[in-house]
Amino acid sequence: MAVSTELPEAGSPQEQEQGTEAPPGPGLRYNSPLVQVSLIGLVCFCCPGMFNALSGLGGGGQFDHTTADNANTALYACFAIFGVLGGAAHNLLGPRLTLLLGSLTYPLYAASFLYYNHRKSQTFPIIAGALLGAGAGLLWAAQGAIMTSYPPPNRRGSYISLFWCLFNLGGVLGGLLPFSFNYARTDAGSVNDATYGAFIGFMLLGAALTFLVLPPARIVRDDGTRATRVTYSSVSTEGWEILKLFTNWRMLLILPAAWASNFFYTYQFNNVNGLLFTLRTKGLNNVFYWGAQMIGSAGIGYFLDFGFASRRKRGLMGVAAVALLGTAIWAGGLANQLRYLDGEFPDKIDFKEGRRYAGPFLLYFSYGLMDAIFQSLIYWIIGALANDSQILSRYSPYRLSIYDQFN
Repeated sequence: MAVSTELPEAGSPQEQEQGTEAPPGPGLRYNSPLVQVSLIGLVCFCCPGMFNALSGLGGGGQFDHTTADNANTALYACFAIFGVLGGAAHNLLGPRLTLLLGSLTYPLYAASFLYYNHRKSQTFPIIAGALLGAGAGLLWAAQGAIMTSYPPPNRRGSYISLFWCLFNLGGVLGGLLPFSFNYARTDAGSVNDATYGAFIGFMLLGAALTFLVLPPARIVRDDGTRATRVTYSSVSTEGWEILKLFTNWRMLLILPAAWASNFFYTYQFNNVNGLLFTLRTKGLNNVFYWGAQMIGSAGIGYFLDFGFASRRKRGLMGVAAVALLGTAIWAGGLANQLRYLDGEFPDKIDFKEGRRYAGPFLLYFSYGLMDAIFQSLIYWIIGALANDSQILSRYSPYRLSIYDQFN
């Protein structure tokens, strides 16, 4: 029997599983998908966004990258496990508690490097990294379920772009923190205590914002449709559904994209930004790296929602555009890497050096642009595979768990 690979069109019966009620009045509503997706964006602005800015400094802001590398090994080993289990946790606990438990591990991770600034012991950062791996699996499971199931089917790309812009605004602001706090420390190898303190403060704010997240059953779209039907699951059901993911042919086709999703972060942060530039320039570069992500996500989101009448055609054109752009940017990355094959670059580049700075800066900016375009496209594809938050809460962590095994 032939199996159709067509994605269901917006407004089709597959997309109208939820019940409807009288359309709510105009204006912003606390229980609208727009407000709730924006709220998740602010949580990720404060927690993963600041974490990205901290990681983007290379070595967690330390001169010696060994501690951060070991902490990240523990982080991604746990993330690979909890990336799969996070969807089950979301379906058992609900989004609010899942987000809270996940977000609290971010300030602990930043605090471990503040501790390392004074004690030079790797134990705390490695333990904090492992806990963050578990917490990140929970947070991203809840985020993925909300971002892919709450928006109206014909506006998923725009909502994904909105989230991605808010999330990466955290990286932009987070890049300004080390740049400003360490501007005069031109010869310093590690960021100061004030930088870590600022990161911790923002991350704690993000954890507090999770209390404002509403249960999925209370979310109503502007046309009166319920965003999702939720009946909290059981442990046995979730265990079985997780195992079934590894036999789902759609999920297996996403494996190559999942593998390619984020494995390059360590290279870009440590071997490009962390190795080539002075301390203050690393922070400035991160402002533009995460700013490029905002531009990229906005562009691909608009294209995927409004580019063509057919959603299938939009998806295929998006894949082709990402393939061409990615090939060009990584070709530039190869040319840059050939300048320091031994992994040593003693003559650090400062942002005031003009032409010498321009080329590596443009490459690093392009890396950020490409990351957002690619990630947004994958989220859009996953969102098109189903319209139920329980199913999507398993799909998104599945993708995360695969790429974390290669980090």
